[in-house]
Amino acid sequence: MRFSWKEWFTGFGLMCLVVPLAVFGYFLIVIFSFTGRANRVRQGVRAMDHFVNATVFDGYAWESVSSHAWRERNNKKWARRVIAFTDYFQPNHCQRANKREQPIVDLVLAKGLEKQTIK
Repeated sequence: MRFSWKEWFTGFGLMCLVVPLAVFGYFLIVIFSFTGRANRVRQGVRAMDHFVNATVFDGYAWESVSSHAWRERNNKKWARRVIAFTDYFQPNHCQRANKREQPIVDLVLAKGLEKQTIK
């Protein structure tokens, strides 16, 4: 992939705006979890899950850690650990997440939406 200063500066600028909003969003998730706004909390947690998958686990931004772990279960030690951890709380969680999300991953890859957008 080609390096682009324009992309770097744009990404840096966006992150200077997004990171404080993400921290604020985290605090809202905590507050809303106590006030019973389950749908809003669920959406926030799902967004953070995708963020962690993309940044920490080098996965796709439109895929959860669970789905990514299921795809990588034969190749990565971290994936097997995630699967074991989630199976303790909900058996076959990662497999079900992957079954639900894999068609989205396939569509995004087929359309080339993972490619660089700022040139």
